[in-house]
Amino acid sequence: MATAAFPTRDDFAALLNETLGDNEGFEGRVVKGTVTAIENDLAVIDVGLKSEGRVPLREFAAPGQKADLKVGDEVEVFVDRVENTHGEAMLSRDRARREAAWDKLEGEFSAGNRVDGVIFGRVKGGFTVDLGGAVAFLPGSQVDIRPVRDVQPLMDLPQPFQILKMDRRRGNIVVSRRAVLEETRAEQRTGLIQSLHEGQVIDGVVKNITDYGAFVDLGGIDGLLHVTDLSYKRVNHPSEVLNIGDTVKVQIIRINRDTQRISLGMKQLESDPWEGAAAKYPIGARFHGRVTNITEYGAFVELEAGIEGLVHVSEMSWTKKNVHPGKIVSTSQEVDVIVLEVDQEKRRISLGLKQAQQNPWEAFAEKHPVGSQVEGEVKNATEFGLFIGLEGDVDGMVHMSDIAWGISGEDALNLHRKGEMVTAIVLDVDVEKERISLGMKQLERGAPAAGGTASAGGLKKNEVITVTVLEVRDGGLEVQAGEDGATGFIKRSDLGRDRDEQRPERFQVGQKFDAMVTGFDRSKKPTFSVKAMQIAEEKQAVAQYGSSDSGASLGDILGAALKAQEKK
Repeated sequence: MATAAFPTRDDFAALLNETLGDNEGFEGRVVKGTVTAIENDLAVIDVGLKSEGRVPLREFAAPGQKADLKVGDEVEVFVDRVENTHGEAMLSRDRARREAAWDKLEGEFSAGNRVDGVIFGRVKGGFTVDLGGAVAFLPGSQVDIRPVRDVQPLMDLPQPFQILKMDRRRGNIVVSRRAVLEETRAEQRTGLIQSLHEGQVIDGVVKNITDYGAFVDLGGIDGLLHVTDLSYKRVNHPSEVLNIGDTVKVQIIRINRDTQRISLGMKQLESDPWEGAAAKYPIGARFHGRVTNITEYGAFVELEAGIEGLVHVSEMSWTKKNVHPGKIVSTSQEVDVIVLEVDQEKRRISLGLKQAQQNPWEAFAEKHPVGSQVEGEVKNATEFGLFIGLEGDVDGMVHMSDIAWGISGEDALNLHRKGEMVTAIVLDVDVEKERISLGMKQLERGAPAAGGTASAGGLKKNEVITVTVLEVRDGGLEVQAGEDGATGFIKRSDLGRDRDEQRPERFQVGQKFDAMVTGFDRSKKPTFSVKAMQIAEEKQAVAQYGSSDSGASLGDILGAALKAQEKK
């Protein structure tokens, strides 16, 4: 029987429970304890249980630092188990810090505040961050605004982070360093952009170069320096003028405060070469320039630094038509040009390359007047004539009717082939239309003399001669004067006065009849007319046999004229 002086075992147990409370209530909780000893790398901590617990010193130190702990310090630890197999309490400083950190982080996450942490490890796809006891994941894409090759300088360094996601049940926390940098940068940009104004001249550092321009750091905010605003002269690529890291003086052209975009310019700090361009480059003046760029529609020629003119493809060559400009000029070639038009407001100058050279048709006309003899190669044969290559890279044309006497035009075309060298006579040169008319049959014996006006091959205007039909066509007859004379044409309407007489089909090849020479065409080829002959004979009969005033009828006059014709 137990007494107060002699307590039983059950009394001791009850007394211990009264002192310590329910031991099971300790497990899974964060409690305060006192460091009673430090043994090697372990701290012995008394939390008021039956036995003490041991916690590694490293759990009391921040990543990369030593633990600052001594006997008598009061610390918070997490009770994992009240007693293990060795009879010791299982305590954890990391778990205590983690639980406390989670409580704090959830509050900061709800408020959208930044939290401080330390990057202490590398894992697949990113890094681990200690947030005061809780371990978070930092994706590689969230380390910095731009990709970072070496993260070592950022390790073990206290810095702010933004919590992107939290899941306490799974123990997951995702943080971002980039979000903090972007927010800070946006604040700096907003403050800096308020201090800038259009037209301001400021120094900057070239950060990046692209095909369309360069990005310049203005001290916390970037501006775009477009390639067209680098210089008044042509710049094909910004790298021709700038290098990354260069310090440049730029002028602020435009500021969009809503999008925080800034447009910069360098050429605006130079004098504008287009001022007074109309006076410097009068129309018709000749200048020497350099070809800077070639396109399908022409070539650009630099007249001076910052001023270029366009030579349109149609103004590049007198003779080379429908040819790519690159086959006429080359880049960096020095050329002479003539100013054709100046638009100072639109900064455009139209130039002519061919105008700086003599017109080849004018040169040909000066050197080879009408009637002179030339030699050239048959370049092409068409259905209406031959094209002959002549001196000065020009072509002349021999019409099918001017190839040979005594045969049809189609037969004459078959006498010559492409590449054959021939001799011809100049019949006409039209400089404005860029046409040269040549004749080959005029060089034959007995041919009409080039330049003659009154006769051709012995023929005279208004002369009545006997002609022979060479060819019957729908539009008339191709005839030859005499036995071996000049060939000419009688139009359908000139075959007679009556409609029935104007049918070409009533004639046959080889048939002979009389006709009047009515004139000569540009190639000195004679033209004939039966109708004109009939009208002339009628007039002659009236003059010879009297008019109606003498009492003779028109029938009598014509009858007398016909009898006279038959006698002749």
